[in-house]
Amino acid sequence: MAEQPPDEQRPREEGRPNPEELLKRYSLRDSDLEVPPPATSATGAQAAPQTGGYPHRRGRLRVYLGAVAGAGKTYTMLNEGHRRESRAADVVVGYVETHGRPQTQAQLGDLEVIPRKKVTYRGVTLEEMDTEAVIARHPRVALIDELAHTNVPGSKHAKRYQDVEEILDAGINVVTTLNIQHLESLNDLVASITGVRVRETLPDQILDQADEVELVDISPYALRQRMRHGNIYPPDRIEASLNNFFREGNLTALRELALRRTAEKTEAQLQQYMTEHGINELWPASERVLVGFDSRPHTRQVIRDAWRLAHGLHADLIAVTIQSEGRLAFMNKLIGFFKYGTDAPKQREAAKHRLEEHAVLAEDLGAEVIRTSSRDIASKMVEIARERQVTQLVLGQPARSHWEELLRGSIINRVLRMSSDIDIHIVPRSRDE
Repeated sequence: MAEQPPDEQRPREEGRPNPEELLKRYSLRDSDLEVPPPATSATGAQAAPQTGGYPHRRGRLRVYLGAVAGAGKTYTMLNEGHRRESRAADVVVGYVETHGRPQTQAQLGDLEVIPRKKVTYRGVTLEEMDTEAVIARHPRVALIDELAHTNVPGSKHAKRYQDVEEILDAGINVVTTLNIQHLESLNDLVASITGVRVRETLPDQILDQADEVELVDISPYALRQRMRHGNIYPPDRIEASLNNFFREGNLTALRELALRRTAEKTEAQLQQYMTEHGINELWPASERVLVGFDSRPHTRQVIRDAWRLAHGLHADLIAVTIQSEGRLAFMNKLIGFFKYGTDAPKQREAAKHRLEEHAVLAEDLGAEVIRTSSRDIASKMVEIARERQVTQLVLGQPARSHWEELLRGSIINRVLRMSSDIDIHIVPRSRDE
């Protein structure tokens, strides 16, 4: 069998990147992951260490997101640690809170646990995660529970997520847990649902920037059964919890928030993937309805029809109005002068007023309203539809005369030609319009 030439001498297939270029681009060489030795001065003394970061590439953050305490996040995190350890990954427990739950305690098993740091505050000694010890140990993966936890006053960081950020900057992968009610943006909503103001919160961007978010889901009925069996809280707290925070309505609402937040993260990751890979065609992972609106009275019916379509599909509704520019704007004014004469300015003002009313109607129906302008309304409409991954486009039947179509062209016909992968709905206008 003929001897194969070394990789660097083989001709590359067209379109395939060179492995050496990829290693260099993404800092994947072994030398990139090592801490360089301290530099020495001309006198032989070591230079002062660099500050403001670590020489490693940043670690990956995986978040197990749950609707409420007791969903099984910590248990799942520890199970993940055992799975990775079985694949010869270096895993340590940076911090875990079992809350005395036997199943969770048993799941901890023989995982290596970094001893906690003792912090004295107002004469009381408390335990916190030893961030410096985790970084010094420098495992491949650190399991860190309760991402939104508030540290004891006097700690290096006020919040645990800040400790996690430092550990990630040291090049250590982190697996952590979070309940949906701890997101800052949902604080008021959670308080209105449950009647309880959550004090420990973290910025939404921490979850947004996570590399992986996995939902740990459980039905409200199953969670309440888990509570009754004593698997979440001690016996003296069970009835009070079931009758307050753990009411079935509260759990259902929090579960929906967690499901929606996970779906939003998945959607953002899909959009990022498509952008990075130059994918322009439509991937209809979920339905979206776009309605074009203008100042015609018929538009109110168009918006309502679009809302009914979106509501039936459980889809987002986007309403867009496009102001004409350039030659098209001039033609519109010219046609308005021929149709209304000296009343043309008054008609334009009335049209502006109706347009604002239609925008308010769309907002009242829960639509996202987009206002823009273009020299080519049809191509702009299709461009927005593709950018927003729209699957259904709703437009009103045109009310132009034949000679107006000749002067300005047919927007609907051009949209039909340019958007073969989008379903288009035309709402007929009434005869008296």
